[in-house]
Amino acid sequence: MRRKVLLALTLSSLIPLLVLAYVAHRYVQPGLDPSQVARFYGLQALILFTVLGMLAGAYMIWDLGRAFIRMADLLSKEPRLAELGTRSDEVGTLMKSFSSMLGTVEQQAIDINTFAMRLDAAYRELEATNAKLKETSFKDEVTGLYNRRFFSLRLEEEISRFRRFNHPVSVVVLDLDGFKSVNDEFGHAVGDETLRDIGQILMKHSRGINVVSRYGGDEFAVLLVETSKTGARLYADRIRQVVATFPFSHGKNVTASFGVSSLPDDEAATAEELFRAADEALYAAKRAGKNQVMGAGPAEKVG
Repeated sequence: MRRKVLLALTLSSLIPLLVLAYVAHRYVQPGLDPSQVARFYGLQALILFTVLGMLAGAYMIWDLGRAFIRMADLLSKEPRLAELGTRSDEVGTLMKSFSSMLGTVEQQAIDINTFAMRLDAAYRELEATNAKLKETSFKDEVTGLYNRRFFSLRLEEEISRFRRFNHPVSVVVLDLDGFKSVNDEFGHAVGDETLRDIGQILMKHSRGINVVSRYGGDEFAVLLVETSKTGARLYADRIRQVVATFPFSHGKNVTASFGVSSLPDDEAATAEELFRAADEALYAAKRAGKNQVMGAGPAEKVG
């Protein structure tokens, strides 16, 4: 079987030249002018010498293959190999060295394979850890919403998209009114539960492409993608009404004040300026009596 494979490989090296010779005789020679026939014979001679060279190379490949086959047959005969290894002459020394080298190579191959498997397992574990850390670093521990860091990154991205395509983007910032009294009266555990309720309200009434985050303390920020300032005001007032009528577990009424800013309606060159405009509108709503929505720029109360 090995000799058949070797013969097939040797003969396959001649196929391209046979094809070339056939094409030359069948298609090239009939189309030549009589004055070019001598050149064609020169081409034939070149092809002939090339064929001879390939035959010589094929013979070398065949002979080298025979040598490898003989070596493989020799190594496959264990009793013979053991007998050669017991000889005290140069052949015995060579076979002992060869056997030792084979054993070393096999052991190194096993060690490398084991190391590769351990390295792959460690790499997969590192990937999983990084993914978990990345997800954790962008999430608020109390509410499960995105945190301030993620909100800021996404706001930067949307500002860049606005500059390229001029698509509207809005920011809504809300702060709970009198939240400190909830913590003071019922404790921080109930306060955290209230924050989670606010987060659920925001998620329920927001589109999937929007970014809802807990910005800090009892302050939340929502990035409204592809939303004009008018749409952002309507969204904020809807949330305001839901919060004001929500049945919190502690039984107290909780309200929220809102600030809204938007591009291109408001002047803001950076993400920080756009957020600051919404934050200033929020505190304007606080000063105006709380539980209401104020837009950035010229004071415009909603609700």
